Amino acid sequence: MATSRPDRRNALFRTKSVEQSIRDTDEPDSKLRKELTAWDLTIFGVAVVIGAGIFTLTARTAGNVAGPSVSLAFVFAAIACGLTALCYAEFASTVPVAGSAYTFSYATFGELIAWIIGWDLILEFALATSVVAKGWSQYLGEVMGSRQPIVHFGSIAFDWGAVLLIAILAVLLAIGTKISSRVSAVAVAIKLCVVALVLVVGATYFDSSNLTPYIPPSQPGAEGQGLHQSLFSFLTGAGDSSFGWYGLLAAASLVFFAFIGFDVVATTAEETKDPQKALPRGILASLLIVTVLYVAVSLVLTGMVPYTDLAGDNATLATAFAIHGATWVKNIISIGALAGLTTVVMVMFLGQTRVLFAMSRDGLLPRRLAHTGKHGTPVRLTVIVGVICALLAGFIDFGTLEEMVNIGTLFAFVLVSIGVVILRRTRPDLPRGFRVPLVPLIPILGVLACAWLMLNLSVETWLRFLVWMALGLVIYAAYGRRHSVLRATPEDPPLPTQPVATPD
Repeated sequence: MATSRPDRRNALFRTKSVEQSIRDTDEPDSKLRKELTAWDLTIFGVAVVIGAGIFTLTARTAGNVAGPSVSLAFVFAAIACGLTALCYAEFASTVPVAGSAYTFSYATFGELIAWIIGWDLILEFALATSVVAKGWSQYLGEVMGSRQPIVHFGSIAFDWGAVLLIAILAVLLAIGTKISSRVSAVAVAIKLCVVALVLVVGATYFDSSNLTPYIPPSQPGAEGQGLHQSLFSFLTGAGDSSFGWYGLLAAASLVFFAFIGFDVVATTAEETKDPQKALPRGILASLLIVTVLYVAVSLVLTGMVPYTDLAGDNATLATAFAIHGATWVKNIISIGALAGLTTVVMVMFLGQTRVLFAMSRDGLLPRRLAHTGKHGTPVRLTVIVGVICALLAGFIDFGTLEEMVNIGTLFAFVLVSIGVVILRRTRPDLPRGFRVPLVPLIPILGVLACAWLMLNLSVETWLRFLVWMALGLVIYAAYGRRHSVLRATPEDPPLPTQPVATPD
């Protein structure tokens, strides 16, 4: 005999059954409209991943850290994401409920861990939405002729461009996810056309000799010491270095930022028509598409000019074209980045509201926030998130806070990978629209890959992350633990389980 959930003595780790999570999606007052297809999810995935990273991060990483091997760094980062994407695909097809890693954790680790990962996702999505909105505003200034959309009130700078973008997207998301998907489709088409142009024009300047040496000799790094060095360097005393194999591995941690967002697709599970099939297809297809594009652009870029010409903090794709006198490409790249960042902000904004929606429906946040309007969307949450992100983007200079997006995402990836193994053993009876092959090997490799990337983030990022987590535990103790719907629900009677073969 076995119980389906831990007993009440371990209330902090009491899990919410998959069946109960699915039943909650039918509550009339908090029911999301099912409108999305596999095609919509693929668009969302490409929309959120292909952003300014392809236009800026590639060049800076090549010039300062990895040289031509930046293309291999993208492959390494994609492998780490791919291992985790398989785990997300299985979870999303098994538990087609809003909330992504939060909901998955509730079904496997219990309420406390679910709260921690939900609090972590709030950090990831809120910072990403605000940071990328500020980046969008900078590109808007370039398109406007270098007139930055910023006004000053004394010593206070107000970025009205970022606020305008968030306000427009809040309206679109409140109207419905389907119209948001259509807007994303248009923006994705624009930026893919720009990427195609970059590849075609860049290929005319390609010189294979620029790819030699593919992995340049190692050099002492210029990274700061103390709290600014990576946790790996701090623990091992190895110091930082650029280029060489260590530089290549460090570059994989940096370009991982370019892949952040494919997991947001899982937050739309509850709004998908055929989640068992559509979610795995959308997650894996979008990741495959963006990996091919990233590798292709990085190869063309480092083949156009020697990687040493891309050194510095201001190098972009436009830098390589400017060296060849093709300055007209810069304006086109700015337009592509503008379209790219629009969709990144939209999908991150969407992910933030869906995670908060799931947490509110479970009572860990005020339940009235989980109300859906006539369009089948959480309008109240959309407005609240819009106001908070607009204030952050409008007035805050984030600086190194951007790295917290990486550590928050990687932490979620680790828990999802472990959760797949746990749910396979605790609930082998659940129907799975997609199954990760070679369990537990693939999830373990995913955990190790993400752990390595986390070790390459700075010490100060780790300290800030721990402070944020501690704040979350205080809020949980003060509110979430007392208002949890699951805690107020009588414990299910023990359920007999049939002997099953050990899953693959």
